[in-house]
Amino acid sequence: MRQEKTGRYVTVSTVGERVQAYVPNPLPPEPLPELTGTGMMKYAKAERALGALDAMGEEVPSAAAYLYTCVRREAVLSSMIEGTQSTLNDFLLYEQGGSEASGDVEEVSRYVAAMQHGMARLGEGYPITLRLIRELHAELLRSGRGNGKQPGEFRQSQNWIGGTRPGNAAYVPPPPQELMSCLGDLELFINRDDETIPVLVKAAMVHVQFESIHPFLDGNGRVGRLLIQMMLCRSGVLHKPLLYLSLYFRRHRGDYYRLLDSVRQMGAWEPWLEFFMEAVATTAKQAVDELRLIGRAVREHHSWTNGLGRARENVHKVLDILEHGVICRPLDLAKKSDLAPATVYKILDRMEKQGIVHQQTNSPRNRIYAYAPYAAMLNER
Repeated sequence: MRQEKTGRYVTVSTVGERVQAYVPNPLPPEPLPELTGTGMMKYAKAERALGALDAMGEEVPSAAAYLYTCVRREAVLSSMIEGTQSTLNDFLLYEQGGSEASGDVEEVSRYVAAMQHGMARLGEGYPITLRLIRELHAELLRSGRGNGKQPGEFRQSQNWIGGTRPGNAAYVPPPPQELMSCLGDLELFINRDDETIPVLVKAAMVHVQFESIHPFLDGNGRVGRLLIQMMLCRSGVLHKPLLYLSLYFRRHRGDYYRLLDSVRQMGAWEPWLEFFMEAVATTAKQAVDELRLIGRAVREHHSWTNGLGRARENVHKVLDILEHGVICRPLDLAKKSDLAPATVYKILDRMEKQGIVHQQTNSPRNRIYAYAPYAAMLNER
């Protein structure tokens, strides 16, 4: 057995090979990492940006539609990290019945279901326990790719990350016999009241620990990223899951994996914490900027309707539905607005010429329109 700063290595035999598996020490690290200088500035920046996002999410009228989009956007981007190719546009079209369910779209759909399940549980007052983590996993792998890999159950066999076999793997997590001890310690840390560790720092630490334990045969990355949102919402730092960190992690994937390894191998917590704070600050600021742009666009579009004379009332009805639905079919708009389909088609043609909506399908019989302020998010990678 080899001892390291943040854990120990144990020799395990799996698939005919003897390899070194890593068993992380319980959190918090000793001594506690200190954010000083640049690190402290990044932490303060992240805290301010997150506070601004939370306030805007509570106050802006268009925040409900943005939240709807945000949850799905995080689902798409988190799944992309695992190799899916589905875009937000693909998924929203699927939800509206405008496309068939592919394996990638199904995987994104399960992520949305898992997040909704987790947030509902938090709303009922549930703490973040191992039981809840297993429930998230069960929702995530209920169908589609990975549904044969023990949904909702912690693994009972050795797994590894990277490589074709344990002997050439990039990382080998704890063996099954060490798993429940590691997870029990993690559960205690998540639910421990400790004012010496700020929530953002705690979430960053938990993310590393969960990724290091890798307790499931599949879906660990997605569950680990879900836990960040849930910890922030459970603590009251965020009241809605508006932070989509997967975009930042995906765009900085090399640094993300390198810094996780540095914590395990060298106990280098500070660089990881600085990276995490930068991810929070950047992502929260982008979300605030997007909410402001959407709010401005909504006001401009309503001002545009003022010059439409008798058509204003009907156009306003359609516009109001689009603002809260992101994408919609004409027949659904007609039903929700109590207008004739022919009237809705004319309004949409008018809006399309004005740049207020974009048609998402080429089929004349099955048109789906997207509200323009969300267009940049729809094919984001």
